[in-house]
Amino acid sequence: MSTQHTFAIPTRSDVSEHNQTVFDNLKKGLGMVPNLYAYFAKNETALGDYLTLQNRKSTLRSKEREVINLVTSQINGCRYCQSAHTVLSKMNGFTDEQIIEIRRGSASFDAKLDALAKFTASVVENRGKASEQAREDFFTAGYTEANMIDVLLVVGDKIISNYLHNLTGLPIDFPIAPEL
Repeated sequence: MSTQHTFAIPTRSDVSEHNQTVFDNLKKGLGMVPNLYAYFAKNETALGDYLTLQNRKSTLRSKEREVINLVTSQINGCRYCQSAHTVLSKMNGFTDEQIIEIRRGSASFDAKLDALAKFTASVVENRGKASEQAREDFFTAGYTEANMIDVLLVVGDKIISNYLHNLTGLPIDFPIAPEL
């Protein structure tokens, strides 16, 4: 006999005092506590740890991080992160058409971002064993080994949130990104 487990999103009063403070800061900064972030707060340290990872200093610009987020979320089939990062990508200056192209793993409108999108897709699809061509194109586009490490940190961050949403199926509290 199989029973389906349902995953509840905790409210501010359901979480620890420490996480309540994090909720308050999120609400101040974003105007809301996204459902996926709230779910991390079921664990005493996970929300803070995850936000620290997400907000760390990087050699990559915000636009570049959004390329990685969109490509990784598309490959991992995470509708929540596809939707959240569509909103964030628009805030970073990408058009709807560019976002769709990036989610498909390329960026013909910018050679450097194209190399990044293809490298990210190769990394995610091959579990870190990117093709020689994707690696060569990444470095030829002007990226460094330090950038490569930052790409992996963003991919890892996104895998964590993609997998958490894919496991829980929490309601998406962003405008839903179009299906591809």
